[in-house]
Amino acid sequence: MPWRELTITLPAHLTDGVSQFLEDQGAQAVTFAEAGEEPLFEPKPGQTPLWQIVRLTALFSLDADIESIARRMKAHHPGIDEPTLRILEDQPWERLWLEHFKPLNFGSLWVCPSGQPPPTSDGVCLELDPGLAFGTGTHATTALCLEWLGRQDLNRLTVIDYGCGSGILAIAALLLGAQKVIACDIDPQALTATRDNAAKNQVAERLECCYPQDMPEMTADLLLANILAGPLIDMASDLAARIRVGGRIILSGILEAQVGEIIRAYQPCQIQFETPTIMDQWARLTGTKRPE
Repeated sequence: MPWRELTITLPAHLTDGVSQFLEDQGAQAVTFAEAGEEPLFEPKPGQTPLWQIVRLTALFSLDADIESIARRMKAHHPGIDEPTLRILEDQPWERLWLEHFKPLNFGSLWVCPSGQPPPTSDGVCLELDPGLAFGTGTHATTALCLEWLGRQDLNRLTVIDYGCGSGILAIAALLLGAQKVIACDIDPQALTATRDNAAKNQVAERLECCYPQDMPEMTADLLLANILAGPLIDMASDLAARIRVGGRIILSGILEAQVGEIIRAYQPCQIQFETPTIMDQWARLTGTKRPE
């Protein structure tokens, strides 16, 4: 159905108050987006980051008096910018998304939306549609991991996907031959999405989903962590302890400028990294655990 949309640019410290006001006025959804060119880095688990300048968008039902709501919002928060108001026509949102998501190739792996088979029968196909959690292979951090996985022999390996999101890396590893994957995340929606996507790709029987604190006591042949620099540094010893001697670790979500800091954090953990791989200013680090 059509919606009434209110959009306003705000300094970050006003977003809580303005968003709460709009929700109290009947907003069905309030979202935040970048209003400029400011980079945003992932925080520690449990924190919610915001840009310094934020574009806030609120959706109201078509019968809402959005002009009156906008006037009261400005009265409650003097000095804020004038909002933009418009009617947002109903659209088949998932279909529009799928028009922009085409099959993606990563070596022997294809990532395809439902109903769009890969152009070749070579390799394996991971079927993935938009859902609750992040990760479709289009972002450089995910693509870097998939590109590495698509060139590996994962036959009978045990794998940990730490911070699984949509489950794309876990499912890719299973399709490429991994014997078992433990996928963990702090977000229950991520675990739901991972289970659903694993079932869609017929690999659910070899997948275990859990919260980090519920992970089984084990060491894996391979650990994948695409969660950005801050958490990777904070959890360096814990992640390294999850890998057997001679096992591999793949770290992504790292800006090129953060590579040195990551390497230093993992040096005491007996992790030897190869030369980083760079894509669009993002880096992937591939390491091996050495004997002590």
